[in-house]
Amino acid sequence: MSRAGWPARAGERLDALLAAEECAALLVVAKSGSDPDIAPFVRGAHLGRSLVVAPRGAAPRLGFFTPMEREEAAATGLDLLTPERLEVARFAGERPAPGAFLAGVLGAALAGSGVASGRIALAGHPAAGELLAAVRILEGEGWTFADGNGLVRRFRQEKVAWEVVEARRVAAATCEAFHRLASRLAAAREVAGQLHEGGEPLTVARLRREVALVCAEHGLEQPSGNLIAPGEEGGVPHNTGTPERVLRPGETLIVDLFPKGLLYADCTRTFCVGPVPEAVAAAHAAVAESLALAHREARPGRRGWDLQEATCAFLAGRGYPTPVTHPGTLRGYVHGLGHGVGHELHESPAFTKQAGAEGVLGVGDLVTLEPGLYEPGEGGYGIRLEDMVWFGPDGPENLTPLPYDLDPAAWAR
Repeated sequence: MSRAGWPARAGERLDALLAAEECAALLVVAKSGSDPDIAPFVRGAHLGRSLVVAPRGAAPRLGFFTPMEREEAAATGLDLLTPERLEVARFAGERPAPGAFLAGVLGAALAGSGVASGRIALAGHPAAGELLAAVRILEGEGWTFADGNGLVRRFRQEKVAWEVVEARRVAAATCEAFHRLASRLAAAREVAGQLHEGGEPLTVARLRREVALVCAEHGLEQPSGNLIAPGEEGGVPHNTGTPERVLRPGETLIVDLFPKGLLYADCTRTFCVGPVPEAVAAAHAAVAESLALAHREARPGRRGWDLQEATCAFLAGRGYPTPVTHPGTLRGYVHGLGHGVGHELHESPAFTKQAGAEGVLGVGDLVTLEPGLYEPGEGGYGIRLEDMVWFGPDGPENLTPLPYDLDPAAWAR
């Protein structure tokens, strides 16, 4: 792909990031095309060991190690550093040590991209020991290296057109999974203090199978699983939910789904089948109102931490502990308001107090907003509502516009 073919906005952003770090190029070294640092460049190409060299002021080049992947590599549209240009066969014969072999290939990639020496931003997630050995050799040949993982995280923060299309697709499938679960839950009936559906006890595992089916229908994976946590299990935010646990009427059920296509989606809803306890109803109302507040306040230019503080102030005003009023609390509101989403489930922008520029929301960012309230222990509950929002040029767009109702039957109305 020529410089003209490389998306102008992406090229300008990458050049600016490299200039700020005084780097001549970005070098991404990956074990596969699914590495989150190389994924924005290869757009889902099925690649094994690979690399990208992006010289400042020039289009990125993709290097691959075997001719078996030549058509996958060509499909990316990038200029290619073929195994022949990288001299893979020669280095494999002359340098049997893994680090020395890698140094030869990386040196050929840099030189072949017009980067004969200089400071290189190094990113990717290859085998650490091999990369360390390679870097030591390359430093003796005139290159110096800087941390490029943070640079790539900042580059990935603003989503380009194809990433937004994919995020919408994965989010739509996620919404379909929620509607399927709501239908199953709405059909459940109480039998001896348990929920039954289709003549059988309704377990976490049965709901999880439904989610897996929807993901399979849409070509999605669940590399990090999902959270389907009833009652007291949902009182601890990241409990996954015991598969054989039978659901019961009047208890909460947190469902947090985060499937992945080429990008992740992330969405949470909370259900309660049957009579809703007073404390649960009050907590759910508070969470829903705090989410509405977050939607109103979340705009490009705002700091994620400012939104977190506003959420804490609102929920503290309702009488719940928060990280601001009760640091380290395990009850009430116990976590951050959101995070960036993309090639990783959690990426920039950050909503932490310590975050610098990566904590400022920007146009093109894809983020979650996910307030929650928790009461751990026997008889406890968990309530979380999470939307995934894209800050497009025309304003924020909620990619997960699902109902917030506790009652699954209300989802069909």
